[in-house]
Amino acid sequence: MDELVKKGLLLEYFTVGYNILEALASIIFGYIAGSIALVGFGLDSIVESLSGFVLIWRLGQHKKLSKEEEEKIEKQAVRFVAITFFVLGVYVLYESVKKLYFHEMPDVSLPGIIISIVSLIVMPILAYKKFKVGKAIESRALIADSKETMVCVFLSFALFIGLGANYFFGFWQADPITGLIIVAFLFKEGYELLEEDD
Repeated sequence: MDELVKKGLLLEYFTVGYNILEALASIIFGYIAGSIALVGFGLDSIVESLSGFVLIWRLGQHKKLSKEEEEKIEKQAVRFVAITFFVLGVYVLYESVKKLYFHEMPDVSLPGIIISIVSLIVMPILAYKKFKVGKAIESRALIADSKETMVCVFLSFALFIGLGANYFFGFWQADPITGLIIVAFLFKEGYELLEEDD
């Protein structure tokens, strides 16, 4: 069990490090290109980083707390992840609708396309490993975090399509539309986590 907890911690350290880099790159390149899809993707990476920090703290408390205290922390961690989904969803929704309404055309972003491809390779592996460890140590928070990582896979695909449509075909509306797809994922995951928590 202790080995599995250590493995869970290592996966979370990797998650935090990777997502901080991904968030910085996505937000910087998204801001330069005026791409709300890319900025929204970066914000999702921030949520994953925050979630990762919570999980690092949670797994670090293993064997130091009673079963009741562990369950209380699990509940708080899951609720925190859910709320961050909603907060970011509202921001991305506002920016996406604004860009569509005012015809704010983003520039093309090759770095954004590269970020989405790297994420499509890394995230499925990470999600699977976290889910496996979460099941083995019966950590609802780690399982919830693995689902959040899986959301990142779908978002990476949506981002790739949205940025690719703008880059190759000049279909600029694909960017804010992708932002709206990201919003749907954020709200859905937040709602499901709160339901699970109840």
